Amino acid sequence: MALSVKDIRSLFEQYGNLAYSGEPVTQLEHALQSGFLAEEAGADEELVAAAFLHDLGHLLNLQGETPTERGIDDLHQYFALPFLRPVLSEAVLEPIRLHVDAKRCLCAIDNTYFGQLSADSVRSLELQGGIFSKEEAEAFLQKPHAEDALRLRRWDDLAKEENRATPDLAHYLGVVERAMLKYAAV
Repeated sequence: MALSVKDIRSLFEQYGNLAYSGEPVTQLEHALQSGFLAEEAGADEELVAAAFLHDLGHLLNLQGETPTERGIDDLHQYFALPFLRPVLSEAVLEPIRLHVDAKRCLCAIDNTYFGQLSADSVRSLELQGGIFSKEEAEAFLQKPHAEDALRLRRWDDLAKEENRATPDLAHYLGVVERAMLKYAAV
């Protein structure tokens, strides 16, 4: 079953007020901030849609607050993909799929990156396989959409600011809808 824009709206309306794993924002605030940071950086609409939707898997596979404290990796980067694949392009889906591995890669290639991670991101890093080796990082960087995944990851890390002003849910649902229409027209 494919998710429609209406379904995505419903997920955010139903579960968007849940806390975002030990951070001072909700799931919805995190999604809005991620999309906003992508827009501010001049990303195209497909990457903005990816930034907005990258953690949708948390809303589809509810594991309670801060599952990493209980040793759970919810595999959220994969969970939404079967529901989005029929309606969105690889330019949206691959950065979502790769954003966890992008964290693992950035820890390997940027000496300052690990020190910027929140406590929950450090816990999840270990559950997700830890820091990439040099060879794993090099292989990751060769993948299609890896650069977009790295950009998304950095926005993800910054999208945890309490009370940051952003456009509303309707704005980003419009971005997603345009990305869906673009994909349907291909």
